[in-house]
Order: sequence, then structure tokens, then C-alpha cells
Amino acid sequence: QVQLVESGGGLVQAGGSLTLSCAASGRTFSTNPMGWFRQAPGKEREFVAAIRWTGGSASYADSVKGRFTISRDNAKKTVYLQMNSLKPEDTAVYYCAAARAYNSGTWPLAPWDYWGQGTQVTVSS
Repeated sequence: QVQLVESGGGLVQAGGSLTLSCAASGRTFSTNPMGWFRQAPGKEREFVAAIRWTGGSASYADSVKGRFTISRDNAKKTVYLQMNSLKPEDTAVYYCAAARAYNSGTWPLAPWDYWGQGTQVTVSS
């Protein structure tokens, strides 16, 4: 079992930056693929970014590529999402997710087995 707690959300002006953190607890972390998703009001939850184990390759949604960076610190059991050049359309609740194992056939969209409670990011124009 893995528990995830996000933090770092808030209100920022367009063009600004925020860093989200996701602290994990449980039996394993370093080998769990980790990801970030978001859900805007009235929309379905969508993939944002994901990273495999230490030094592993990262994947990004086209809408955030070049602006967001996902990283992880296995010693701290924490995954980060550095968000730069934020736009109003980035406004959403951001969720951290963990997978039990990497699946090359469905990466990075599935499967995601554990979810955090979410943190609100609001970008004003």
C-alpha cells in the first residue's frame, strides 16, 4: 500500500511558477513509477507527467512539454512537479499518482493504482 500527500498548490499569476510536491509513504517507492494528473472544472482528469524509477525517463503531455518538469527524490520518497510559464488553462486540481509496476504497453496513461487527495492550482490572467 502506498499513501500519497500533495502540497504546494496555490494562486499564481500567468507566467509565474509553482512547485508541487508529493510525499509518499508505504513499503516501496524507489521502484514505483510516479505521475501527475490534473482535473479542471467540468473536464475529465488528464495526464500531465510521469517518471519511472531513479534517473528514469520522463513523459509529458504535449500541453505542458517544455514548461513542466517532473523529478523524484527517492531518499525523501517525494516526487515534484516544477511548473513554469503557467497559463490560466493550467488551472486545475493536481493529483499525484503511483503505480505498482511499470507497464510498457500502456505507459504513461495506465495503470495508476494509488492517488493523492489533490492540490488546487489557480492561474490568474
